[in-house]
Parts: sequence; structure tokens; C-alpha cells
Amino acid sequence: MPLDSYTTGPYLGTSRNPYSYEKIEQVGRDIQTQWLSLEEITQQLNLFDDISQDNYLTSLEVATRMAIEDYLGMTIFYAQWRVYYGSYVGMTGTQVMLDLPEVSQANQFNAGTVIDLVQYYNGGNPPQLITLDKSSYYYDPTGNKVVVNGLPDSASLIMTNPIIVTYTTNASPLAQYPVIKAAGLLLLTHLYNNRSNTVETKITEIPFGVAQLLRPYKPLVM
Repeated sequence: MPLDSYTTGPYLGTSRNPYSYEKIEQVGRDIQTQWLSLEEITQQLNLFDDISQDNYLTSLEVATRMAIEDYLGMTIFYAQWRVYYGSYVGMTGTQVMLDLPEVSQANQFNAGTVIDLVQYYNGGNPPQLITLDKSSYYYDPTGNKVVVNGLPDSASLIMTNPIIVTYTTNASPLAQYPVIKAAGLLLLTHLYNNRSNTVETKITEIPFGVAQLLRPYKPLVM
């Protein structure tokens, strides 16, 4: 689809960003649940029967998991996002398609992506944030977007980003893939062995390192 078609019509784009959102915030994230077990970590680091560093290794595991999630653009455990969309002039009474930036794969245990709230600012002075009824929109998993069945005439035309979607990406089945865990253990080993931001010797990336293991699983959303 030509880029110009994203700047008018139901795609809402007001900039050169080919997607319809203008701004995204991460508003919630699981920073407690352990992904790599202490047994897996101590085996990887050859720290057999050494429990003196368990607290440090646990915190390092969370940092590693978050870095893997950020690289993939896909959550291993839940995260919540708030996305803002620009002016929708001419959108009342027509379907509005709202792209989502982060994805999660559904499986037999969860729905992958859950739309928590779709809201808009009305034309009041000052504008008030109104929550749409869940019956007025649905999630399109094939395009990773929210389809809203028209926005009210009362929506604000002066707010910079009057439409807001809050949604949750649930745990991905990729989290248990051996190749994803191997990448996590590689990255954790690097962080454990290099506890400074500077080094004295030149570092070269090893073949089949973290990026090489993860790249095939990095989702492409068109």
C-alpha cells in the first residue's frame, strides 16, 4: 500500500510514520517472574553448589529477560502499553483502524493481545477522557490493530493525540523455545562476565551469538 494512503482515510497517520500511532508508552510490566531458573543459570556459569551470588543472579536474569523481550518486540511475560493516535477529522461514522506497535502470539493458554481500553478526549473545555464500550471495537490479530466502528462527533478536534488505546501483551509461547533460552543464557553470561561499561581489549561478536539466535523470531508487522 502506498505511503500516502496512510496519511488520509482510516489510517490516521499525520507524519512519515507508516503506522497510525503517534506515541507509545509502556505502563506496566512483569519484573518479578523468573524465566531462566537458577539451576539453568548456575549450570551455564559453572557455579555449582555456590549460592552466594543467587540474589545477584536473580536480578541479572530479570535484566536479561527484559533485554530479550525488547529485542524481539514480543513479551515473554505480560507487558501493558498505552498508544496515542492523532487527529481523526472525517472519521465519525466510519471504521477507524488503529495500529498497535507491540505484538504477542496467541496460544492454547492465552489470547496473546488483550485490548484493555479504547478512549478518546471529547470536545469539552477542558476535554474529558471518555471510554468506549467494548462492543464498539474489536482486535484484528491478522493485522495487529484495533478496528473501531466509528468515533463520536463529540471527540476533540484540538487535542494533539485525542485517541488512546491501552492493551496488554501476554506471555509468548516463544519463551520456552530452546533457541530463545539459549540466547538468554548467552546474554546473561556476557553480562555476568562484563560488569563494566568499558573494556581494555577489543570485543568481537561470536558466530551464532544472541542476535543470530533471536533474529528469525523477531516479528515483522506490516
